[in-house]
Amino acid sequence: MPRWKALPDELDPQVREFADQLRRLVDRSGLSVAAMADRTGYGRTSWERYLGGRLLAPRAAVLALAEVTGANPVHLTTMWELAERAWSRSEQRQERTLEAARAAGARAGGPGPANVPAARRAGVPGAGPADRRPPVRRDPGRPAAGQRRRIVMFLAGVVGALLVITSAVLLTDLGRDDAGPRAKPAPTRSAPASPALPAGVKCVAASCTGQDPELMGCTDKSVQTVGTARLGPTVVEVRYSRTCAAAWARLKQVAPGDRVQISAAATAGDAVVADAYRDTYTKMLAVDGPAAAKACATLKSGRSGCATGKRPAAGAGTASTGQ
Repeated sequence: MPRWKALPDELDPQVREFADQLRRLVDRSGLSVAAMADRTGYGRTSWERYLGGRLLAPRAAVLALAEVTGANPVHLTTMWELAERAWSRSEQRQERTLEAARAAGARAGGPGPANVPAARRAGVPGAGPADRRPPVRRDPGRPAAGQRRRIVMFLAGVVGALLVITSAVLLTDLGRDDAGPRAKPAPTRSAPASPALPAGVKCVAASCTGQDPELMGCTDKSVQTVGTARLGPTVVEVRYSRTCAAAWARLKQVAPGDRVQISAAATAGDAVVADAYRDTYTKMLAVDGPAAAKACATLKSGRSGCATGKRPAAGAGTASTGQ
């Protein structure tokens, strides 16, 4: 008795060749369909459909079969692509046939040819991929009887709850002394609207604390260097953004191991230790004006110093943009 049943006559030649190739790979492997299912992770019923030509195997299943049998995945994938296009064409032809049958039935005043449902159940290319389509559902506008009962019970519960609440409110009002004064509700005040931020700016004041000035858009034209101190060739600066109402420390001409920190009054902000020979800067700290900020550096050589922010003189220009 042969191992495989004959493939459906309706199969496209490309699909038939691909199914035959899958059968040959399984035969050469010596594995049963059940063993193939265990090793590939796809069910036995699915493999019976794939190998029987009733359903086109998905690409992932084909690659899993190639891995199990040692076949060339590139060659097998190429065959699958050809078969997949042929299968799609067959599906489209089947859909057109069914639509024509429905239209003919509608014109004749009947339900259409009796073999239309049978074609859906038959093992033809147009019917096989029905497993991949969503099942036909009931009209969503008409719930089932059980669902209607649940809806009615839910609505009845809601109405009952509303009646209880209404009764409690009425009883409470009746128990009060109507002649007594009643407190007037306090007038509500609308919260002040937050000022609109300029385009590209993502924080202001407290929301900027701990944020990167570059990423938050605070390094615009309003940025100023409001404090500077030199430690030999190294320069520590206090950078301040009027737009974001925040400050940060920048260290220039640094060496790996140099450390810089931003602070304001008794609040210690972010600190950064340089890891390369390039300028570095801290994250932001919300401050009450530039004079409240301080940047302190401790170099790897042991030298240390601080730069204190100062309020710029009237009419002073802004420093270069950047961190």
